[in-house]
Amino acid sequence: MTKRDHFGSKIGFILAAAGSAIGLGAIWKFPYMAGTNGGSVFVLLFILSTLLIGLPILLAEFIIGRKGQADAVSSFKKLAPGKPWYLIGWSGFIFSFIILSFYSVIGGWILSYLVRSITFSVSGNSETFYEDLFNSVISNPFEVLAGQAVFIFLTIWIVQGGIKGGIEKASKWMMPLLLIFFLILAVRSMTLPGAMEGVKFLFVPDWSYFTWETALLALGQAFFSLSVGVSGMITYASYLPKDTKLGSSALSVSLLNIGISIMSGLVIFPAVFALGFSPDAGPGLAFIILPAVFEQIIFGQFFLILFFVLLLFATLTSSISMLEIVVSIGIKSKYDRRRRAAWVYGSLIFLLGIPSALSFGVLSNVQIMGMSIFDLADFLTSSIGLPLGALFISIFAGYKFSKSELTNELNLNKFLLNSWRIIVRYAAPIAIIIVFLQGIIKVLM
Repeated sequence: MTKRDHFGSKIGFILAAAGSAIGLGAIWKFPYMAGTNGGSVFVLLFILSTLLIGLPILLAEFIIGRKGQADAVSSFKKLAPGKPWYLIGWSGFIFSFIILSFYSVIGGWILSYLVRSITFSVSGNSETFYEDLFNSVISNPFEVLAGQAVFIFLTIWIVQGGIKGGIEKASKWMMPLLLIFFLILAVRSMTLPGAMEGVKFLFVPDWSYFTWETALLALGQAFFSLSVGVSGMITYASYLPKDTKLGSSALSVSLLNIGISIMSGLVIFPAVFALGFSPDAGPGLAFIILPAVFEQIIFGQFFLILFFVLLLFATLTSSISMLEIVVSIGIKSKYDRRRRAAWVYGSLIFLLGIPSALSFGVLSNVQIMGMSIFDLADFLTSSIGLPLGALFISIFAGYKFSKSELTNELNLNKFLLNSWRIIVRYAAPIAIIIVFLQGIIKVLM
C-alpha cells in the first residue's frame, strides 16, 4: 500500500485551492451575473459576501480537512465517531458527481470554441451569426459529446497523477498562465476607445440596483465561486502538513477569487461597452457577445484564442478538484488504487453527463419541473447541494471544536477567533438558509 500523498508546498496548495474556486463561477458566471444585476453594486455585495460569509466557511472546510487527514467521509467519521456527520462527505461525493457531469459539458463547449477559433471558424458578418453558431454547437450531439469526452479525459489524466505529481503540478503552471493571460486581455480591453464606460459600470455604484434580490444573488455567487459546500476544500486541506497556516491560506484563496472575478469583468465589460454591446446578455456573454467583440479588435483572433485557453485552464482547475473529491472517497486509504479509480469514476461521470450534453439537441423536448436536464442538474447542485453542504459544514465546525482546538489550528487572535465562531455558528447558517429558500421559491413560482 502506498503512502498518502501531500502537497509539496504552501504555494502549491493555495494555487490548487484557488484553482478549484476560480472556475466558471469566476470567469463565466460572475460577469453575466454582474451584467444583469447592475454591475458595481453586485460587485460590492459579492466582495462583502465572500469576505464576511464565504471566507469563514472556507476556513471551516480547511480545519475539518487538515484535522481529519483523510477523505471527506473518513474525516467526519474520525472527528465525530458514531455520529451521522459523515453523510456530509457522502453528499459531497454525490453532488460533485452531478456537478462534474454537466460542468464537463461546458468544458466541451469551450474546447469546441477553442478549436474553432484556432481554425478561424468563429467569425461572421450577420448580426445573428454568433447566436446561431452557439446554438449550432450545443445542439450538435457529436460535437458536444466529443468535446465532453476530451475534457473529461484531460481531467482524469491530471487527477490520476496524484496530488503532488498531478494536481499541484498542473495548478503551478496553469494558474500563473491564467493570471498572465488575464492581464494581457484586461489591458487590451481597457485601452479601447470608450472602454472607461465599462470600468465605470464595474466600479461606480448605481444604487438603484441595491435590492434584497441583488444581495441574495451576490451571496449565492460567493458560495458558488468559492466551491464551498461539496467538501472540495476539506479534501484539499487533508493533504496539508500541520504547520501550514490555515487563516492566511484561506484569505489568499478568497482574495485570488475576488481578484480574478473582477479581472474577468475588466476583460469583458470595457470591450462590451466600447463596441456598443449590452452588458446584460446573460449566460451567452462568453460564447455569443465576446466573439463578436473580439472580431472588431485589431488582432482580435489572437485575443479570442487566448480567452478560450484561459477559460479552459480555469474550468480544468475546478474540474480536477471535483473529481478528486470523488476519487479520494472512493479509494479511502487504498492509495495505490488512485489511477484506476480516476478512470472508472471519470468514465461514469461522462456517462452521467450525456443527457445534460444532449439536452439542447436531441433531448431538448425533455423537461423536468419546467427545466432541461442540464438546468435541472445545475439547480440540484447550486441551489440545493452547495447551500445545504455549506450549512452543515458551518454548523459542524462552529459547534464541534473547542476554543483550544481552534486556537491550535488557526493561530488567530482572540477577536478574530471569536468573530469567526459567531459567523459560522449564527450569521452564515442564517444567510445560507435564506439563499436556499430563495432558490427553491424561485423555481416553485
